[in-house]
Amino acid sequence: MTVREMKAQEVAMKVIRKESLFLLDVRNPSDFEDWKIEGEGVRHLNIPYFDLIDGVEEILDQIPMDQEVLVVCAKEGSSVMVAEMLAEHGRNVAYLKGGMKAWSEHLVPLKIGSLADGGTLYQFVRIGKGCLSYMAVSNGEAALFDATRMTEVYLEFAESVDAQIKHVFDTHLHADHISGGRMIAEQTGAVYWLPPEDAREVVFKYQPLKNGYQVTIGGSTIRIEALHSPGHTIGSTSFVIDDRYLLTGDILFIDSIGRPDLAGLADDWVGDLRETLYGRYTHLSDDLTVLPAHFMIMDELNEDGTVAKKLGELYRENHGLNIADETEFRTLVTENLPPQPNSYQEIRQTNMGKMNPDTERQREMEIGPNRCAVR
Repeated sequence: MTVREMKAQEVAMKVIRKESLFLLDVRNPSDFEDWKIEGEGVRHLNIPYFDLIDGVEEILDQIPMDQEVLVVCAKEGSSVMVAEMLAEHGRNVAYLKGGMKAWSEHLVPLKIGSLADGGTLYQFVRIGKGCLSYMAVSNGEAALFDATRMTEVYLEFAESVDAQIKHVFDTHLHADHISGGRMIAEQTGAVYWLPPEDAREVVFKYQPLKNGYQVTIGGSTIRIEALHSPGHTIGSTSFVIDDRYLLTGDILFIDSIGRPDLAGLADDWVGDLRETLYGRYTHLSDDLTVLPAHFMIMDELNEDGTVAKKLGELYRENHGLNIADETEFRTLVTENLPPQPNSYQEIRQTNMGKMNPDTERQREMEIGPNRCAVR
């Protein structure tokens, strides 16, 4: 039997549709346990490549005959070799083109909803990394929020909807992934916005975001309003778009809340986090659709693959929003933190403009799961 390549786009749609998918992951067990392709319909078998160099005969009884098997490795090479060996034994096999690096970088653009003047809000789901970014489009103009370093995806999408990117926002100085916002602004002539409290060490020019600041696109009907909401970082800023949507950055997620420790200031910022979640946000409409900058687990995806939920629902269902005792809240936030993101200090330095790693190094820095939330 022949071996076919399966691109990250196809895998992403299988995961979103909850289709059955059998994965043979040939990376080292530690890498597999740290980060893997997940989904309701996904079954895994992890056998390191080095255990298969001499042949796959010993694992054939663990490989299904009645469905396609997807072999996965870090970059592609090892998975191709293992897939070819399995095909020689009559298995229906594919390999993930580009490996887990390609999975980490793939973005799925999805429509979130309409805007008041006929415009549209889109969400870009970086399904392998848990990153979420957004583009609001109105009358030929676009605003972009929390863009990843895969800048071509946004530029090509804006062109496909006949829109020119006019404004690029980062809700905060990211520590888990490299922002593409500044580069997109440079390429398009758009204004690049960043919270000044997070930008004290940046070495480039930017437009400072201020609480209550309003930016319009495509005329005067769509209002993008900045809401200072510290806690994940001291400058974390949320956005209310068109009185319909609340972009929360890394302050509030569907199933959790943001961690305050990525600048080493958890004890200092936990009070800000509580004030944002239990103070500032409570004054907003329950009907706002919450759109975070990350998701933690695949269960947070809706049936159509989007990540979104009404603010009122989160106040009823999200445990992080229902801790009345402040001491208990502080304990939860400071003592239930996952490991910090891989290379997060280097990523922060890159987003400040102090480092300029090449593309391959940027990929290596970002490898691994999203770790922006309290457990």
